[in-house]
Amino acid sequence: MRILQQPGPLGFPRVDMASGAVERISFDLRANVTLHEAVTGPMVAAGFQGGTVVVEGLALSPFRYVMPGPPDDASHVAYFTAPVAPAGITQLERANLTFGWADGAPFLHCHAVWIEPDGSRRGGHILPRETVLASCGSATAWGFRDVRVETAFDAETNFTLFGVKGALNTEAGAVMARIRPNEDVTLAVEALASAQGWSNAVVRGSLGSLVGATFADGRVVEDPATEVFVRSGAVRDGVGSLDLAVVDMKGRVSDGVLARGRNAVLITFDLVMEGA
Repeated sequence: MRILQQPGPLGFPRVDMASGAVERISFDLRANVTLHEAVTGPMVAAGFQGGTVVVEGLALSPFRYVMPGPPDDASHVAYFTAPVAPAGITQLERANLTFGWADGAPFLHCHAVWIEPDGSRRGGHILPRETVLASCGSATAWGFRDVRVETAFDAETNFTLFGVKGALNTEAGAVMARIRPNEDVTLAVEALASAQGWSNAVVRGSLGSLVGATFADGRVVEDPATEVFVRSGAVRDGVGSLDLAVVDMKGRVSDGVLARGRNAVLITFDLVMEGA
């Protein structure tokens, strides 16, 4: 498993989690507003303190995003490209968004795959405050009222990242977690399920970054930095399986099930999982 040495001291726990009751809701997305406004408004109105959201099939214009990139300097192991803003209508294939709070205001972390006006399928990190819905749509969310997701500076990675605040309760039906760098994401999912006493669980939404990617069928994404989101994921009889969309440093997308024990988190991984 490839790993990258982060610039700061190790943070603990390596998998930070809180457990609670999760509520699934669906809501309409209004056209002609930013993605940030369209998603955070209903989440705030529902009283959620944190959660994950899945959106599919929207038209976007204006549309603005960044891709994973090389480090800016020794202060980070990876960074972002300059923003990209294709002219015309971009068709969103799917986006996973983590919902939480930054400085007391609602905030989103969004990874997605889309079709650009020239027909190319690309992916990366959407900038929700700078992207506008050109069509109406709908979203599905899994939200927590008793788990708070909030940004804080992370000395290990030298980034400001989402973290979770809340109680640990093995009787709770769901967990929200942040997986730290250089932990295998599939093994971490298995460990989280085991900590809750679940032999079976389902991953909802969820997104993060990996050190490249190695798929179960042998394919490898060589780039040292990739942004990813979970298309589907589960634990069955204690064994985890994650089907991800993986975006490399040129915005190219690879899809598939990850090889277990071969995929280290790069910067962070936001995870929601529900016992099944």
